[in-house]
Amino acid sequence: MIVRRLEDLIGTDADVEGGDRDQAEGTWRSRRLLLARDGVGFSLHDTVLFAGTSTTMHYANHIEAVYVIEGSAKLRDLESGEVHALAPGTMYVLNGNERHTLDVDRDLRVVCVFNPPVTGREIHDADGVYPLLTEDGA
Repeated sequence: MIVRRLEDLIGTDADVEGGDRDQAEGTWRSRRLLLARDGVGFSLHDTVLFAGTSTTMHYANHIEAVYVIEGSAKLRDLESGEVHALAPGTMYVLNGNERHTLDVDRDLRVVCVFNPPVTGREIHDADGVYPLLTEDGA
């Protein structure tokens, strides 16, 4: 059994800030509750995307499910051109590895699940992609 509290992750290596490479400062903060090293087959993140920012991402190697618990944003599917309003109670899944942008109106707090799980060492590349890393460092 694994039991963790969000407050215990603050300031550890599981508390990560990052963002869109086009912006001078970070656009999000992610607290990684579960990672690949936990061996459960997915990773679980409590993430806040900051108001007034835009972040472009493309999880080419992962499926991500996102559940909004606070805030508001626009989700732009860069492949289809569709735009979706995000508010508490909204869920979306990038089951087609869609390239997308989040334009955040009010701090957007979300719970994210990644499959395969991320290790915590991933960094978005210039296209917003996380590389596929494994726990053995490959």
